[in-house]
Amino acid sequence: MSHDHATPSSLARHCDVAVIGGSAAGLAGALQLVRQRRSVIVVDDGSPRNAPAAHMHGYLGREGAAPADLRAVGREEVRAYGGEVLDGRVTAVRREENGFRVELTGGHALIARRVLVATGLVDELPPIDGLRERWGREVIHCPFCHGWEVRDQRVVQIVTAARGLHPTPLMRHLCAELTVVLHGEPGVDAEALGALRASGVPVLEGSVERVIDHEGALLVELADGTALPADAILTGSRVHPRLEALAPLELEVAPHPAGVGEVLVVDPTGRTSVDGVFAAGNVSDGGAQVLPAAANGSMIGAQIAFSLAGEDLAAGTRPSGAQTEWDARYGNREPIWSGDPNGSLVVEVEGMTPGRVLDVGAGEGGDALWLAERGWTVTAVDVSANALARLQAAAEQRGVEVRTLVRDANAPAPYGAERYDLVSLQYGSFPRTPEQRGLDSLLGAVAVGGTLLAVGHEPSWTRETIDVATQTRMYDPAAFVGVDEIAAALAADPAWRIELHETRPRPAGAASGHHVHDVVLRAVRVAEDIAS
Repeated sequence: MSHDHATPSSLARHCDVAVIGGSAAGLAGALQLVRQRRSVIVVDDGSPRNAPAAHMHGYLGREGAAPADLRAVGREEVRAYGGEVLDGRVTAVRREENGFRVELTGGHALIARRVLVATGLVDELPPIDGLRERWGREVIHCPFCHGWEVRDQRVVQIVTAARGLHPTPLMRHLCAELTVVLHGEPGVDAEALGALRASGVPVLEGSVERVIDHEGALLVELADGTALPADAILTGSRVHPRLEALAPLELEVAPHPAGVGEVLVVDPTGRTSVDGVFAAGNVSDGGAQVLPAAANGSMIGAQIAFSLAGEDLAAGTRPSGAQTEWDARYGNREPIWSGDPNGSLVVEVEGMTPGRVLDVGAGEGGDALWLAERGWTVTAVDVSANALARLQAAAEQRGVEVRTLVRDANAPAPYGAERYDLVSLQYGSFPRTPEQRGLDSLLGAVAVGGTLLAVGHEPSWTRETIDVATQTRMYDPAAFVGVDEIAAALAADPAWRIELHETRPRPAGAASGHHVHDVVLRAVRVAEDIAS
């Protein structure tokens, strides 16, 4: 829950779990965790391993979908439960007394109880001209991922490792013409080569110089002058886990079982060599396709949930991620906000007859105090006890009375059965839930004849592209219920009359950073809900 502010130059947010990597494994793990009511922040730099591929295959229910489409759907599902997905990049992860500090570009950080590493692998291709730019398209590495697409075609397989013939029998069955080139003396088993030759597959020995386009197909040129026409090329890569940002933790890595690089070492529950750090997906299993990577992420997410629940049980606590974050923010000595009322609130409330008002997401109380000084009977609600303690201290100093309630907007009946003449939500935020419990509670607090006033940041700035190498966007508005979403719910409900729903410049003195325009919604409840 927040008021008008620019993102600080350096911001530290608290969460139960920081997920590094927002592809299939990371998002599946995040989904498990948010459904366990854990606060989860995913940081994704937009560079998944399968980015070059136009489609993914073997994923039941999503066969042939674009990898980007799967990630988009996954983000929506995580956000539906209040999980956040931030565009940004992790630069370092360090252990702290009560968890981990996940440092981000832009000087920001996450303070997390657990870390889920889902960063995937980096593919190091053979140093052959023409391979990298065709990787994931004409140059493939997995018969299950791409074999059907090159069936009945001419395929040249470039073998660079001792176990490089592992996929060859599959490709022989799929394609019309298969030629194997042993590049750079890979040390392949002689018996396997003999079986391959006996089956009619040509096997050549010699270094591949380059791959070029030729007459609508490809041409694989060898150092001895041999030129092999091909419609597709199969080759392996050496793989390395993306762990640069995890270097301070000194996580254990081990050789890949196929001898083609390294993977992160984990136990069957996804635990790494550092307590509290888990891993899922390709970073620890280089051979997993997207579906098993997602399944692994889901399983590891469940293991993290058990880990947190066991820790809380032993401590006899039942912490709220939202309260932990905001209490930490308000635990600093300096005020976060100016203490002035929000300009759009002043514009809309001036001239209204004072009555009973519920200030949702009151924070340090600039709005609540201003309303109380003008004769309103004020109930101020926030998830942070620290924020409301500041509000109470200011109320005593100014000689006004404000009732304060520490409430989570998504709790059952957070505002009780009381109804108010005015319900104010000023730049406030509460996470989504699939059944929209928080939104229902907000609307239910407005009395018949009463007014709902919701003001939020005009959201176009959140869609601006950022350079994740230098900056991380520290909030994910799509994980929270916004003003336009509230307006849509009211427009469909005959119990409400929308009097104002517009985007306009913020009143003088209130602009900050990107947030120079407000979305303002004012609506009146004209009747009880039909179901009431």
